[in-house]
Amino acid sequence: MTDKDNNKLTRFGFAFPLGSPHVSRTMMLTELTRLIDYIGDTNAPKQRYATAIVEENCLAKRTEKNRAITKRFLLELYTLDNSKILFRGLLFFWQRDPAGRPLLALICAYARDTLLRTSASYILPLSEGAAVSRRSMEEFLDGQDPDRYSPGKLASNAKNLNSTWTQSGHLCGRSNKIRTRIIPSPGSVSYALLLGYLKGVRGSTLFNTDLMKLLDCSFDKAVELAEEASRKGWIVFKRVGDIIEVLFPNMINEQEMEWLREQS
Repeated sequence: MTDKDNNKLTRFGFAFPLGSPHVSRTMMLTELTRLIDYIGDTNAPKQRYATAIVEENCLAKRTEKNRAITKRFLLELYTLDNSKILFRGLLFFWQRDPAGRPLLALICAYARDTLLRTSASYILPLSEGAAVSRRSMEEFLDGQDPDRYSPGKLASNAKNLNSTWTQSGHLCGRSNKIRTRIIPSPGSVSYALLLGYLKGVRGSTLFNTDLMKLLDCSFDKAVELAEEASRKGWIVFKRVGDIIEVLFPNMINEQEMEWLREQS
């Protein structure tokens, strides 16, 4: 996509940074889960999340500096901004599909972290049972952008990225990790469809985006889960023969619809 396209997507909450939280952190699934549980209000504004982390220390960090760093990285990964449909959509499906939460977090972080997106092109094509080590991830990252990172940062990036893919379910094991196939859920498929829709994709092509590929999901299985989500009233899914329409009336507001019409 062009820089102009990227700028349009930032209005929805997507991000295209040069740096990455994965230099110091994973996708922070545990912290995100505790934070959302602590807030307990899907309509809470961005400042409420910041106050909970820094002033109320809801994540039990030992120092004020650590609280500030935690807030920074959670903001970078998830926006924590209910005015952005990226986060609002995450909360919508998070509340309704607890089993899908690790994948929901991954999809959101993927939409905001350039380095995580880069690592996906290494992890996703691997066959089930393939070994993944810190060293193999280091070699992949260095091959994508030779000499960009010092050996220390390269090692840290690789370790944290492998941990993120373990949290999402794509890898298992501790030091010796193995590629596994994840089990997608109606909410995770719906969220991937939503983000593809925001990127301007329509129809059956929505089931073949980079976001959908995060779910290790066949077209038929993804359609089955989208139909289930539609029956639950989470999304609108219509199919007549080869013609598919997916809509999100519960999530996209008037301003966002105007932006989407501008994209078209």
